[in-house]
Amino acid sequence: MSSQTSSASLVDELKSLRERIMGLSESVISTTDGLLVAADTATVHPESVAALSAAMLGLGQRTAAEVGVGGLRDVVTRCSGGYVVVLAIGGQALLMILGDEGLDIAALHRESPATVHRLAHLLGIALPA
Repeated sequence: MSSQTSSASLVDELKSLRERIMGLSESVISTTDGLLVAADTATVHPESVAALSAAMLGLGQRTAAEVGVGGLRDVVTRCSGGYVVVLAIGGQALLMILGDEGLDIAALHRESPATVHRLAHLLGIALPA
């Protein structure tokens, strides 16, 4: 990842996503090995969430590979109080999204490809064609 990435630009992208998706409350960008890159959070500990999200992504990728259903797009965990969604940003980073019970999953799925591409560009990550 590019070390010249502006943290402010990443946070601006996260805030923009929060404004566009109903029910999205917090988000974190981290490396796939769990190191925090940027966060738009108010109640969760971003470093802990970064590490846990990396583990979720790794488990999801391994499971997808084992069962042979293609490359992983996202990991969605539905809880009694909301959702945790982890999206891969290439092979080097991830985006974790925390949403309440009203999270608009359909809108998130529509918005996520463009968001992942913008974040990859800001991070200097080349995405597969």
